[in-house]
Amino acid sequence: MLDFFRNLDIPTTWFIAVGLNTVLAAIALALPRKVLTTEGILHAWWLGILVWGCLDWQGYTIILAYLIVGSGVTRIGKDIKEAKGIAEKRDGARGPENLWGSAFTGAVCAVGYAVMPHSLWLLAYTASLSTKLADTSASEIGKAYGKSTFLITTFKPVPAGTEGAVSLEGTAAGVLGGILIAAIAWAVGFISPLGIAWCAIAALIATNIESLIGATLQSRYAWLTNEVVNGINTAIGAVVAVAIALLWQTAI
Repeated sequence: MLDFFRNLDIPTTWFIAVGLNTVLAAIALALPRKVLTTEGILHAWWLGILVWGCLDWQGYTIILAYLIVGSGVTRIGKDIKEAKGIAEKRDGARGPENLWGSAFTGAVCAVGYAVMPHSLWLLAYTASLSTKLADTSASEIGKAYGKSTFLITTFKPVPAGTEGAVSLEGTAAGVLGGILIAAIAWAVGFISPLGIAWCAIAALIATNIESLIGATLQSRYAWLTNEVVNGINTAIGAVVAVAIALLWQTAI
């Protein structure tokens, strides 16, 4: 049996990916479902193996940081949001649809890097997760602590939690969230210091585009769910960051 696995010539990285994620999934299944639902844990197992296998511990660290911080941000001002009736469903625990809505773009970038290694894949991966944490931070902080919430298309006051609504407090939190993930990516050697700025800018642009989609299109099309919009949002963030990097290289 051991000879069979040796002949497959599978890199050690993938064995570590399977072993580590299996242990973490078992622990998560034994604990209360605070961060992920049962199905969410099973899908996170697959995602974690994919990310570690393609991007090693560095890429895994970045997406784990997003999951931990994003879950924490969701719980900030929980009582306030519950009183307003705009708290996340399932007490903030993420299911498969939430997981892939947030991480599908990142997963594509991870596979892209494994197939055709290039630093732009790493930038795109980071930017997608920076964008998602920026979106989560802006939404959750804005819903709880936004003093004045405006519709992005008209700037008319609307209740917190309205699709397409923005606030100064939420926007500031979103910028910090985007920078945080990018800074972690820089710390593990994924991107350059300039890459932090590119990811932050891309996250801000993508998050505002998502608000525009929420204000204009989301209510018109049943298929345009929050998870689909999240996928579009992260893809825009990844593309914008890569575009900025390429334009910068061209300029110099």
